[in-house]
Amino acid sequence: MPDHVHLVVEGLTDAADMRRFVKIAKQRVVYSLREEHAVRGVWQEGYHDWVLRAEESTEDVIRYVLENPVRARLVEKPEDYPFSSPIADLKGPRRSH
Repeated sequence: MPDHVHLVVEGLTDAADMRRFVKIAKQRVVYSLREEHAVRGVWQEGYHDWVLRAEESTEDVIRYVLENPVRARLVEKPEDYPFSSPIADLKGPRRSH
């Protein structure tokens, strides 16, 4: 998306810290952009998180994120968006909750 980022992140231990992850991720992006492109002021303050419940499917959330550029009419197919992750396969059957 041209003006925001969607990530699907999984904490693997009880000590996983989303706030720390977001803080470090934002710092690394800013550092990289500053070093390579002299860009500053990339991030707005805060973020929106969505914690999955047991009945929610991670695959459905990944599909939703990858289909965002299609809903925004930036591309016709999710795989056409140049900034999407190649990890998820959207061609498989949809899972029901």
